[in-house]
Amino acid sequence: MFEDIKKNKMKTWGIVFAFLVFISLIVYYICMALDLGSISIVIAMIFAVATTWGSYYYSDKIVLSLNKARPATKEENAKLVNILDSLVVASGLSTTPKLYIVEDAQPNAFATGRNPEHAVICVTTGLLDKLEYYELEGVLAHEMAHIKNYDIMLSAVVSVMVGFVVMLSDLFTRVAFWGGIRDNDDDDSRGNAILMLIGLIFLILSPIFGKLMQLAISRKREFLADATAVEFTRNPDGLISALEKISGDPNQLKVANNATENMYIVNPFRKKKNSTNIWSTHPSTEDRIEALRNLR
Repeated sequence: MFEDIKKNKMKTWGIVFAFLVFISLIVYYICMALDLGSISIVIAMIFAVATTWGSYYYSDKIVLSLNKARPATKEENAKLVNILDSLVVASGLSTTPKLYIVEDAQPNAFATGRNPEHAVICVTTGLLDKLEYYELEGVLAHEMAHIKNYDIMLSAVVSVMVGFVVMLSDLFTRVAFWGGIRDNDDDDSRGNAILMLIGLIFLILSPIFGKLMQLAISRKREFLADATAVEFTRNPDGLISALEKISGDPNQLKVANNATENMYIVNPFRKKKNSTNIWSTHPSTEDRIEALRNLR
């Protein structure tokens, strides 16, 4: 486990550096397309540093906002709070994660935050309504495992950065192809053609780059989180039953998007729930259940 935590931290800083470089290039070419001259590199670096810093320190708030989450209360969610308090003791974490609720019929959950001291666990109302006590305990233990293993830092940073990459790539493409580039003379025309080609390359590569960033969060982390959750609860049946119910539920998660799909305990897009291939953000539920049964 300690080796996995170390790898997660190294992956996070590697992705942060790659993001810094990529964003700098995109913003630089946008500025060049707008004919801002030598100041372009300064603007690009300032923007890249600011967005990278914001992605790291505010990724949890951004993710919660994207998912329209609200804080849980002890009065309304006493069972949830009590389960979490027990799991904090079992996990050995020194700080209790904050609890948030998403109003949605699909049962699902995710954890986010840059470290265990700034961690958040978010569950849907569908999860609270449809899962029994020990099933809910299994899900919260799974998310606690992600917190303890530092998976949350990697997944939150990646999710926010993927959104920025796609947004800036789209912006550059619009500037390059719809008149943002000036056409004063032949030299400018050749330069414009190069910039438009770069824009096309970024347009093609940005979704791939985003997906590769998500896949840097190995699917093995779900198996590790499942196994760690069982260490906390000593009850694999609770998590097995929860995975079956969540995967089998037909409701679509309304707030789900491609940038944050990797964060949920089960893929929120139902058409992808049984897929396991090179582009999958989650292992299949069947494989996870089989692994849990082998822990007995």
